[in-house]
Order: sequence, then C-alpha cells, then structure tokens
Amino acid sequence: MHPQSDTLVDIQGLNKWFGALHVLKDIDFSVASGKRVVVCGPSGSGKSTLIRCINGLESYQKGVLRLAGTTLGLSGKETAAARRQTGMVFQSFNLFPHLTVLGNCTLALRRVAGKSRVEAESIAMAHLEKVKIPEKAGSYPSQLSGGQQQRVAIARALCLNPRIMLFDEPTSALDPEMIKEVLDVMVALARDGMTMVCVTHEMGFAREVADRVVFMDDGSILDRAPARDFFGTSGHPRSRLFLETILKH
Repeated sequence: MHPQSDTLVDIQGLNKWFGALHVLKDIDFSVASGKRVVVCGPSGSGKSTLIRCINGLESYQKGVLRLAGTTLGLSGKETAAARRQTGMVFQSFNLFPHLTVLGNCTLALRRVAGKSRVEAESIAMAHLEKVKIPEKAGSYPSQLSGGQQQRVAIARALCLNPRIMLFDEPTSALDPEMIKEVLDVMVALARDGMTMVCVTHEMGFAREVADRVVFMDDGSILDRAPARDFFGTSGHPRSRLFLETILKH
C-alpha cells in the first residue's frame, strides 16, 4: 500500500546496525504534511541516527523508508531528489568558514537550484530576515555567536524551500542564553505551518509546538503520544522517568 500523498515520512520496520551494534530496532514512524514531531530520549537511544536516515545521510539494512513518496536507498538519483525536499539543521552549525553569511545561504541556490546571483541573494535575504539576522549578511561565521550561526544554518536550509525541516539537537551546542533565540525561530516556523521533525531535549519547546512526541530508548520507540498526553499522566514508565529527570534541571 502506498502512503497517502500528505505523508512526507513513512517508515516501516526500519533496522540499522553499526557493525554488531543494533542501533535502530523495528522502527515504525510517520509524519504527515504540516505536523510537528519531537523525538526525545536519553543519549545513545538512536534519535540522531533515525533523523540522519530520514535525510539519507545514513543507510539502513532492513525495512522501508519513504520520503515524500520516494523509497530511499533504491536509486542514488531518486534519493538525492527526495533529499532536496528536506532541510537539515545539525548540532554543530556546519557553515563554511570561508564564506560570508550571504555566501553560505546562496551557495546551494546557485549550484543546486541554478538561480542567478541576484535571485539567490534576494531569496537568501528574505530568509535572513525571517530568522532576524539580515544585518549579518556580510559577516563570516567566526564573527557570529553560536546562536547567530545556528540561525544562519536554519536560514540556509530554508532557502531551498524544503517541504520538511529536520533538526538534530539544534540547541545542544549553545550557551543557555542563546538557546531561546534559536527556539524562537523554530517556534515561528512551526506556527507558519512548516512540517518538522526535531530531536531535542527542550521539553518546553516540545510542549509548545509538537503535535506528537516520540520517546526512544535503546534503539526502539517506547512511547508515542499527542503532546498533551505525553506531558500528562499517561505513557510508558520509562518516558515518565525521562521527563521527571529532564524537568528537574
């Protein structure tokens, strides 16, 4: 059975090993267009590996992973085309240090999307406005704070007009005072209707914007629920314990 056209991520029975280490175990996971899903869990639970599989950065050994209707891994060309519908924001900002902010944001627009310099710069500036950092267009990454660099990384991902944004612990490398400025941008994106999968420990963000929260431990999904229920009293004992630990800090 093919997924409905509004299902952007459709995963069935996904398994992945790193050598003998079984890092993803029979994962079933889907994300419909316009939905925001937060994936949480302790370190080493497989969250980042899952999101990297969705983006085609990691291969998998068993199961099916469809992104925007394309099964990843069958054809390099199809996988590359499907990946272009995603925007990925990493824990470390992954900006090119030798390019300005504007250069970082226009690179893929010019090389991948074939835009002219004028058009690419116009698109990039619109997204730098969206993340509230247009005045830094001529700066280099080394001249920016961590929070500013991560906002540039978000703007860069948005420039290619993705159908889904993937965030892999986007605030975990930031100083506490910079976390809010990045989360504010992500909240605004969510309110604009962007489809998002976000691996994060920021439970306040999850409570505010997530439609659904997925809890992973030891390579498996142990709990999944609408955000209201996840933060209520129902749920798996392991996710309750995780929440209690996180919310104490």
